[in-house]
Amino acid sequence: QLRVALNIEGWERGIACGDSAGVWGFLFGDMRLFPSMISGVLVLALFESAFVGEIVRAGIESVGRGQREAAGSLGLSRLDELRFVVLPQATRRVLPPLANQFIILVKDSSIISLISVQELTYKTVELVSSTRAIFEAWLTTAALYFGLCLCLSLLFRRLERSSGSEMRA
Repeated sequence: QLRVALNIEGWERGIACGDSAGVWGFLFGDMRLFPSMISGVLVLALFESAFVGEIVRAGIESVGRGQREAAGSLGLSRLDELRFVVLPQATRRVLPPLANQFIILVKDSSIISLISVQELTYKTVELVSSTRAIFEAWLTTAALYFGLCLCLSLLFRRLERSSGSEMRA
């Protein structure tokens, strides 16, 4: 049922024949709805940029005044102070909240299904309306969102460990 509802056989045949339009249609949806996708991405970008800006600002301000004064006493210019002293410390401090905000963005992306952008939630609604397999469709969607968020969480944990920003007891 899932293969028929998502037209997986159709785009498999398109790949075998060398037809890339089927692949583009599967990955990006109906190209007539592309303007709504652009507006959805812009709205999400504007919405999230406020949070990311505050996270970065807080990370830069969290570097102690003594660190800046020490850089000045070493004769570093303001640019070198920012480059060699402030930003390395701020980057380690903002990585965990930025990871959290990125995972929230993945979950918030389901809201753009309201303006007809074909993403996971939109496709699930289409699948439910065509197959009436409500529980199976939403359970699969929840599992996909969980898997995606888990992979992102593990990736960011690895980045935090490699940068040395994990919590120390």
